[in-house]
Amino acid sequence: MDRGANWIGTMPTADLHTHSTASDGELAPAALVEKARALGLSTLALTDHDNTLGVAEARAAARLVNLEFIPGIEIEIDFEPGEFHLLGYGIDEAAPPLVEAVERLSHARLERNLAILDRIAKANLPLDLDSIEAFSKTSYLGRPHLADLFVEAHCARTRQEAFDRYLGKGKPFYIKKACLALEEALSVIDAAGGVSVLAHPYSLFVSKDVLGTIFSQLKAKGVRGIEAYHPTAKYGQCVILERMAHERGMFVTAGSDFHGKTRPECGLGRTSGNKPIDIRFRDELVAALESRI
Repeated sequence: MDRGANWIGTMPTADLHTHSTASDGELAPAALVEKARALGLSTLALTDHDNTLGVAEARAAARLVNLEFIPGIEIEIDFEPGEFHLLGYGIDEAAPPLVEAVERLSHARLERNLAILDRIAKANLPLDLDSIEAFSKTSYLGRPHLADLFVEAHCARTRQEAFDRYLGKGKPFYIKKACLALEEALSVIDAAGGVSVLAHPYSLFVSKDVLGTIFSQLKAKGVRGIEAYHPTAKYGQCVILERMAHERGMFVTAGSDFHGKTRPECGLGRTSGNKPIDIRFRDELVAALESRI
């Protein structure tokens, strides 16, 4: 965690879940920091998908504007029936186990992209496959990028329609993503000096009773916190998640899951109910990070 040159203890707002162009966000890491400061945020965590390529740039930009910066990552875990994302905070991006894991995930993502592109080519859809393949070899390319290309080629009207028709689970161009097992992801985050938090729990697509059981199991395995507040959940649901987490001795966080204009419901610095993210969530996370020192 880098507090910047003139750290001030009392801060008005934070955002603990954001994405940059290092994964599938719209803004470069430095531009994301600039936007955060312009909005009055005092703490920002960068949690790109399966990589830490934007951390150094964001950290440097945060120092220039005296913004507290928390380096992070969002790792997808192999899970059914829904999606399990694990946030790692306060990580050292140069830690060898983390570096090895993200390099392996990057290679697997490239192989998956090429397999998807091969399916698209065989379907004779009017996408510029050569330029997509070239992009995928040098930059992060995920299904959201491909969905946008379907829209540009007039094969779908919206990104969501592209997922519904082509890229979602069970659709013609869906290929399962290579994910880490939970135990490995926890080990990697721990080795990098970080703490683990379950992201947007409702994406697990399980009942409330099962969710409570999962929370208890995760705590026993070393997950320290729950992202109780997320824009995709109703505020009342988030309050329930916070209570469930605290009943199990887990801290809670809140984030916007900011990506940019493609997800207008995820405004930087705001979470469920379009509410500004209170500094108390930053405080819970920092307390957990400091307890590791």
